[in-house]
Amino acid sequence: MSLLRNVRKASGLLQVCKRSGVRNVSSSTSLLEGVRILDLTRIVAGPYCTMILGDLGAEVIKIEKPGTGDEARLWGPPFVGTSKESCYFIAFNRNKKSVTVNIQTEEGKEIIYSLAKKSDVLIENYVPGKLDSMQLGYDVLKGIAPHLIYCSITGFGPKGPYSRRPGYDVIAASIGGLVHITGPQGGEPCKVGVALIDIATGLYAHGAIMAALIKRAKTGKGQKIDCNLLSTELSTLINIGSNYLNAGKEASRWGTAHESIVPYQAFSTRDGYYTIGTGSNKQFEELCTIIGHKDLAKDPQFATNTDRVANRNQIVEILTKILSTKTNKEWESLFYQCSFPNGPVNDLKATFSDPHVQDIGIVKTMNHPTAGEIRLVGPAVQYSEGGNEVRTPPPDLGQHTNEVLTELLGFNGNKIDDLRLRKIIE
Repeated sequence: MSLLRNVRKASGLLQVCKRSGVRNVSSSTSLLEGVRILDLTRIVAGPYCTMILGDLGAEVIKIEKPGTGDEARLWGPPFVGTSKESCYFIAFNRNKKSVTVNIQTEEGKEIIYSLAKKSDVLIENYVPGKLDSMQLGYDVLKGIAPHLIYCSITGFGPKGPYSRRPGYDVIAASIGGLVHITGPQGGEPCKVGVALIDIATGLYAHGAIMAALIKRAKTGKGQKIDCNLLSTELSTLINIGSNYLNAGKEASRWGTAHESIVPYQAFSTRDGYYTIGTGSNKQFEELCTIIGHKDLAKDPQFATNTDRVANRNQIVEILTKILSTKTNKEWESLFYQCSFPNGPVNDLKATFSDPHVQDIGIVKTMNHPTAGEIRLVGPAVQYSEGGNEVRTPPPDLGQHTNEVLTELLGFNGNKIDDLRLRKIIE
């Protein structure tokens, strides 16, 4: 079986790994080199998780439905390339191998069983009970591959009255209160502009898998991990949730403003919006000095943050009038070296042309097999020893089926042809 290999020799962990049957540590800079991920996920949360693991050097084998593949491949427009690949799919699926398998057939299940024996982690995001009914749930897989870490990502978790309901990001955000607190003050509730709960759940799953790999390096045993969108959403309510649970304070919508800090919001300028946050009285004094109104900091209505919260409408109206006299670029120049956080509200053109974004090199360019040159936002985390990087473009559907079945499972050409003829693979 393939067990965790890329473990450092520090703190005697190498001996623990040897006792657990872990293979020799590689000299590669990839942090998860030697870890194999069997990816049965689609859409966003699961693919985002496996993308992060792939960035770290894990081998990710993405199992897709013959003919259509991951539903996100069809989520467009916009599409790019001759195969009409969706930009949606491109965003979450780099550093993966695509293998088409019809998992509803007996032969398809046997392929998954064989891959599970040679993998370290299986990740899936089916509705609870679906894979169990297909003999691909954890209870079956742990008997076949007891070392396997089996991570399920669902909408609402494995128990409770909602457990069998399908769950998308905006549904979890609606039920969990996030949509209620998002939007303009006094206006309609809004969803966040990206699938933030999907992404956060993928991040939770990635961290849980890393912890389980460390535990398995000590015990040699796999385990089941359950992550779900609603629990993730509730955990991200942080202080807003605490305000209700501990003080009985119901939440409301504030737009870009902050309930407890003033000023802390976007203000209209001559050509757009500019966001300013002053977390201390000293920072507020500095703001007043820079905009040429020192008197505001001495006004008893605005002297402390408590005063400014109590007189929010008055100070916001005054600051809006002042800030509307200059452009974003002019304010950015004036605020460049100040101590309080600030920045323009950028559209995506301004975001990706921002000199800081360009300087850190987070946007990566590579060639896709059918889409040609594509650009991706690379990993957000850097390691001093390297190894967290974009290596391969998102795969075409079934691009690696032959490679994985022959090199990993030892299938010969005749067997592969037969499976393809009977539509077990594509």
